[in-house]
Amino acid sequence: MDTFPRFTAAAVQASPVYLDPDATVEKAVGLIHEAAAAGATLIAFPEVFVPGYPYWNWTMNPVKGGEWFERLYRAAIDIPGPHLDTLRAAAAATKTTVVIGVNERGRHSLGVLYNSVLTIGPDGSLIAVHRKLVPTWAEKLTWTNGDGSTLRVHHTEVGPLGVLACGENTNTLARFALLAQGELVHVANYISLPVAPKDYDMADAIAIRTAAHAFEGKLFSVVSCSTVSEEIIDIVAGDDEEAAQMLRRERSALSGIFGPDGRPVSEPLVDKEGIVYGEIDLARCIAPKQMHDIIGHYNRFDIFSLNVNTAPLQPITFNGAGGPPPEPEGALIGPWREDEIPAR
Repeated sequence: MDTFPRFTAAAVQASPVYLDPDATVEKAVGLIHEAAAAGATLIAFPEVFVPGYPYWNWTMNPVKGGEWFERLYRAAIDIPGPHLDTLRAAAAATKTTVVIGVNERGRHSLGVLYNSVLTIGPDGSLIAVHRKLVPTWAEKLTWTNGDGSTLRVHHTEVGPLGVLACGENTNTLARFALLAQGELVHVANYISLPVAPKDYDMADAIAIRTAAHAFEGKLFSVVSCSTVSEEIIDIVAGDDEEAAQMLRRERSALSGIFGPDGRPVSEPLVDKEGIVYGEIDLARCIAPKQMHDIIGHYNRFDIFSLNVNTAPLQPITFNGAGGPPPEPEGALIGPWREDEIPAR
């Protein structure tokens, strides 16, 4: 790199309009414009922000939760599709890089859902679709595993950018795979997790993981977390007072921007809705590497090695001339032309 980008990043901490993809995307567009007006050129949104997180996996038994799975599937989005087009248009209109979590419907099987993170460029192009590699704990009732083909760092307007969703930021090998590709800007998106064990402080857990990756990799990490609105509590808990009380638990969300020394560059936001802004100067990533460069001199690659399978996993492969080739998923979509950007 001959130049080192300096820019303002925005970490959005907000609730979706629960299970309503149209209204949630509209809310996201408004937040994109708000953050851009404040000077942000990188805007990060929470995990599965569109159209929300399946909290019923934690508050109901799997049989009762089955009907909720269908509701979520019906409210999930297609890639490509109209909801993505709206988000692309907002990124292009504001000339911002947008990272946002969505529930993505798989195209090869009715009922397949992915926990996906979209990266959209300032020209409106879909730069990447990352699918969460391993759904965490009760999330296995909802999402299908992603694969190594989406574990990539992409060169963007704000620098080499990588993303991981929630618990993936605890996976040391997944994080190292991004660092070894030259990652300098990391986006970690989370959901508010009030349903964790009683001795688990989600805000602390997010801060620890974020600081660790920033310090180990000598990079900037932007962390965006959702909140649990009263609307979500009413929909999911209903008359179940125990579930409602659980969903109101404090210290369940934290958003912020952390620097290459592991410290936050601005005061993180806990629990409340809002946008956290932070200044990022990638030149700050150089000097700390002299002490610890775990993808360079501070490692022993003659002793340690990591192999990553980046092949897209397909349910069927046609080797002969008689069968149709499987349609590729997550194809990149080109930029909007200026005359194509819809008016907001």
